[in-house]
Amino acid sequence: MKHYTLIIALMVFLGCKEEAKEPSVAESLKSYTIQQMMDNESIGGGSFSPDKSKLLISSNRSGIYNMYTVDAADGTLLPVTASDSSSVFAISYFPEDERKLFRMDNNGDEIYHIYLMDQEGSFKDLTPAEGARALFYRWAQDDKSFFYASNERDGRYNDLYEMDLETLQPELLYQNEEGYNLEAISHDKAYLAVSKSINTNDSDLFLYSFEDDALIKINENQSANSAEDFSLDNSSFYYTTDDGAEFAYLMRYNLEDGSREKVLEKDWDITGTSFTKNGKYRVTYINEDAKNTIEVMDTESGELLELPSMDNMDISSVGFSDDETVMRFYAGGSHTPSNLFIYNLETKEMKQLTDVLNPEIEASHLVQAEVVRFTSFDGLEIPAIYYKPHQASAENKVPALVWVHGGPGGQSRQNFSSFLQYLVNHGYAVLAVNNRGSSGYGKSFYQMDDLNHGDKDLKDCVAGKDWLATQAEIDGEKIGILGGSYGGYMTMAALTYTPEEFAVGVNLFGVTNWIRTLRSIPPWWESFKDALYKELGDPNSADSVRLRAISPLFHTDKVTKPLIVLQGAQDPRVLQVESDEIVAGVRKNGVPVEYVLFEDEGHGFVKKENQIKAYSKVLDFLDTYLKKDPGTPIQDDALEGEIESE
Repeated sequence: MKHYTLIIALMVFLGCKEEAKEPSVAESLKSYTIQQMMDNESIGGGSFSPDKSKLLISSNRSGIYNMYTVDAADGTLLPVTASDSSSVFAISYFPEDERKLFRMDNNGDEIYHIYLMDQEGSFKDLTPAEGARALFYRWAQDDKSFFYASNERDGRYNDLYEMDLETLQPELLYQNEEGYNLEAISHDKAYLAVSKSINTNDSDLFLYSFEDDALIKINENQSANSAEDFSLDNSSFYYTTDDGAEFAYLMRYNLEDGSREKVLEKDWDITGTSFTKNGKYRVTYINEDAKNTIEVMDTESGELLELPSMDNMDISSVGFSDDETVMRFYAGGSHTPSNLFIYNLETKEMKQLTDVLNPEIEASHLVQAEVVRFTSFDGLEIPAIYYKPHQASAENKVPALVWVHGGPGGQSRQNFSSFLQYLVNHGYAVLAVNNRGSSGYGKSFYQMDDLNHGDKDLKDCVAGKDWLATQAEIDGEKIGILGGSYGGYMTMAALTYTPEEFAVGVNLFGVTNWIRTLRSIPPWWESFKDALYKELGDPNSADSVRLRAISPLFHTDKVTKPLIVLQGAQDPRVLQVESDEIVAGVRKNGVPVEYVLFEDEGHGFVKKENQIKAYSKVLDFLDTYLKKDPGTPIQDDALEGEIESE
């Protein structure tokens, strides 16, 4: 402090006209380690205990996800489970006592079971059928049971069960013989909403009457339709549809006379609507330019609830106590991880319960992303989310990366990512491209990549690279591409079919052989398989010719740029063999290839130890092959190396 005062005095003495300024963020910026960045805690959930004194959440503070309680008065977190292998995800407190439900699979294999933990801490698998997965739906209105789906009877299809809370014995309510998607059940258990996928956008929506054993078709035209909720008095069924429109809007179906009424329409997709326990509020989510906006309506007055005002953060999800007097919510943004808050609807008192940002990280050193748009090769406007490093400027140009989301049909969102912030902190700009085929921008945009994968959507990514190259702060010769799942496929497609466009590629568990992947999809995707084939192609038909042509595995001889591949051995969607073979194929070219395999991960890496290794390997790779002078020869020892397994 004394030193800074002396500088000011000296400037005054010398007659300097400019006042001394505090160091800018770029000047004071720290370079954080991957251990520091991944020590940002990730939390989710928030079921209130019956007395509202605690909430039940999932947190990865132990290194993997476990179940915790959060004291509603002071935010104290207490561990409830202590798994050191498979992640544990909280579902809910029981409605009338402090027993708890949680779900767990086996190291990412996605075969979830539902477990009960009693008040003494002992737990029991309520869905023990080997090889079958179970998905919690909701509690019954009378709080005496809960509904869940399971493919125990037939691995291809989910049946609907009701679990009695006293006997803990399930009852089969609906035997799914036709491959319907189970969506919602009415509070009086008279109707079950089911859908049948037509393609990856459109589906027919039905109400099944338990009394009549009959199906009532809800939608009138081919469109995207999704069940949302039933009114508390069981007179109405709410659903979203994009019939006759680009974006999904909310409709109400009268169960007595079959009449339909539009309830709510926005300029973006309405992605969900539900009622609170006693019907006091209707909560609606809107996907507004890649982030959630939320409306909470008082159903009696029709007025919108004024949500708490958050400083430079957005409320991303809400939940309510059963008596509807307290709301919990998460708030965060692309520049800050989401924290849990509670808000007393009667007293208007708000309380922050968590602080998940690692205290070693200065919040101002993180980057708030910007929504941008650029023009693709054919004039189509492409939305994207841009992360510009604080240290980037026209005088200090930085390398950049095009990030491609999963899917197909996913969307990069304005959410916090420790991985992306780590890359940005170390001087890499990131452009998260929402190429054609992404959700959230209208059904026409969504369907633009059907039977055209690895072509126009890839050209959108190349156009994103070209946009980056025009930015004053970007070194246009040092732009790479990375992505996970479908984004991993796009990475390999870029290196294969546009081999000179990107300087490096980072493939996170990406598809490389569409024929095999589509033939080996998990059995529980059966109800969606035909729709998937319509978008991507049927591997058992003449489409296989095109699928082979767009599969990078069969064209590895074209890859000339350095590549790193990361894979989970338990992945049920993109099998390990996909990554094994692409690595072997590219290595034959004498191209630098690194491969990191995790034996205890599935489709994505959820354990902190593995995330730390994975993302540090990615940064080391980028520092070696992207930040280097493009004219620098690759060292011979970089061309070798076996699979590195963890």
